[in-house]
Amino acid sequence: MSENTNIDLQQLLNQPRVKAATDDVNAELLERRQYRPSQCEAFSHPYTLLRETSQYRFELDREAGKQLPNIIGNSVDLIEGHDSVDDAAARQFSRKRHIGIVFSGGPAPGGHNVIAGLYDAAKKANPDSKIYGFLVGPDGIIENEAVELDDRRIDAYRNLGGFTMIKTGRTKIDTREKMELSRKTCKQLGLDALVIVGGDDSNTNAAFLAQEMLPDGVQVIGVPKTIDGDIQVRDAEGSVLCAMSFGFHTAARAFANSISNLCTDSSSDIKYWHICKVMGRVASHLALEVALQTHANMTLIGEDLADYIDRQRLEKAEKKGAVDYHAYGMTLRHLSRVICNGIVRRAAVGKNYGVMVIPEGVLEFINEIQVFIIKLNTIIAEYNQTHDRDFHASFPRLEDKLDHLRRMAQRSREDSSFTLWNTRDDDLFNDIPDFFQEGLLMERDSHGNFPFSQVETEKVLLGLVRDYLDILKEEGVYRIGLRKDYFHKTLEAAGLAPDRYGPVLFKNWGDDGHLLVKSEIISLKTLAQALISDGLIKNGEKIPAAVEKIFKKSVPNFKTQIHFYGYDGRGNDPTRFDCIYTYNLGLTVFSLIAGGATGQMAAIRNLEMDFSSWQPIGIPIAPLMHLEERKGKLALVIEKSIVDVNSIAFKVVKALREKWLAADPGDDHYRRPGPIRFTGKSEEERPLTLQLNAIAREDE
Repeated sequence: MSENTNIDLQQLLNQPRVKAATDDVNAELLERRQYRPSQCEAFSHPYTLLRETSQYRFELDREAGKQLPNIIGNSVDLIEGHDSVDDAAARQFSRKRHIGIVFSGGPAPGGHNVIAGLYDAAKKANPDSKIYGFLVGPDGIIENEAVELDDRRIDAYRNLGGFTMIKTGRTKIDTREKMELSRKTCKQLGLDALVIVGGDDSNTNAAFLAQEMLPDGVQVIGVPKTIDGDIQVRDAEGSVLCAMSFGFHTAARAFANSISNLCTDSSSDIKYWHICKVMGRVASHLALEVALQTHANMTLIGEDLADYIDRQRLEKAEKKGAVDYHAYGMTLRHLSRVICNGIVRRAAVGKNYGVMVIPEGVLEFINEIQVFIIKLNTIIAEYNQTHDRDFHASFPRLEDKLDHLRRMAQRSREDSSFTLWNTRDDDLFNDIPDFFQEGLLMERDSHGNFPFSQVETEKVLLGLVRDYLDILKEEGVYRIGLRKDYFHKTLEAAGLAPDRYGPVLFKNWGDDGHLLVKSEIISLKTLAQALISDGLIKNGEKIPAAVEKIFKKSVPNFKTQIHFYGYDGRGNDPTRFDCIYTYNLGLTVFSLIAGGATGQMAAIRNLEMDFSSWQPIGIPIAPLMHLEERKGKLALVIEKSIVDVNSIAFKVVKALREKWLAADPGDDHYRRPGPIRFTGKSEEERPLTLQLNAIAREDE
């Protein structure tokens, strides 16, 4: 035992060095809190004014015009800085205001800086202004659960990740009762404006609140937030108004750093394929950015799979005078073959390891899976509405659900007008594994969406991949290539002649590069037969140990490690890019409020360009909305932005796929993005996808 066993524990805990080592606050946290982000040029002036511009045009949805008549005509607002304004404008800008702000949906790094930017701008314009934070998301508005924000609270969370300051929630203000309670809360707090920080659904909610609260004089401003990167705004001509929602860069960098570590591990231990699923339910922006950040051996981009056309199937059908619609879009089986091809090619050059990145929503881009999801979404929604009961409560077991589907298929045979679920659907559905059936039938989220993050996407794909690799192994196609010098050394050490055994064992003996065992030699039994046939051993003799060792080295074992990247990245402390971006979004929010705007989304134009080109703007939300099916009904929503397969960023990744697969004897091409350091001159200025896509802007 140590001589310190009798030390007083409380005395130990009170020692300065122990207290410093165990304190909640460390040097990195202090540095983050003290950092003050750069401000766009417009905010370097004492005043800002809004200037409407007709430069940008939107295709208006007729239903949006009906439901949002008072804000459908909004234009894009440019925010311009002024050193002096007339007295009326100065009084309007500087008047005392009460502003409420709420987080809605999942956390995204940088949210605290939106609040900090709004707070700093409002207090600078008038120190008597009050900023209220609604607690635990929109429920805080409905229930009037709010806290007045002060310097101490704001300074404690500057440049920090999460939505910890006021928490967040997923409630939607989507009924008349909730709307009236929200109106009552705004009236009780004397709010001049309400700010909603959230994704596409939350900004949709902001538009309806702006419409409803216009008679009360309450302005409503939205702020685009989602790590998925699926809020990107263009006008009807394709001009980029918002290139990326905040939080994306941080999440991508956090994922990329962890995945880069797996690249290092994989190429060190050389026995695992690391399968990395990253967030991205309906868009693959995160997977694309991670590919650029890490150069993983294989990265699946859902939008690319949906864009796939099987030319051979089309040509075959054309010869028969028919059209094969299954040739459009990647099938699940074809995708598994593509993955297997990469694995087999790497193994052939001695690399039976690697890293694969897949977006969580990749299955949504697979034809047959997409059809199932659409049909099952409708079936579940219609059942809930018709029976006023929950589908999953009525059919708790998988067997119960399958029996219900069978009855629907039977109905389709008896009633030709019933096509929602037919016998072909039922047969195909029963062919897929039980766990995947259960996944496709699981409970939908609060928005009626299929919860891809809860489905073992990787298990579905890997099941097919393993099955096909086993077939290729039996056919002698899936082999680990062996170095020729290793073969020579091993046999010579055993007193055997490499040039005598080589032509018998390897199908490419006379070629350069890694040696591949002949496809017909698939077991020790067939190996012995080959050696006997060539007179290298006699019938009944044992295979030389060195030769057996060589054969066993050539037999691959497909070993995987599965990883999911989502919640860890969205809770990360923001990159410097996201710190600056979100702080300026907060400043933009105040300028929009001071300028009298409502139903606008705060945004920064030219994000893909150098910071000096950033331009704060307000984007009208209503013109972005269109009808889309949600929970089996058509509803007005903001369209999610998916990866543009014609963008420079995607084209670069596609062009480098072969290089990053590294199916050659040379080194892998893994990139080390490094951790999010926040400080330091080498920290990248913006996402790599934006840097690459900026090239298109520069060429305009």
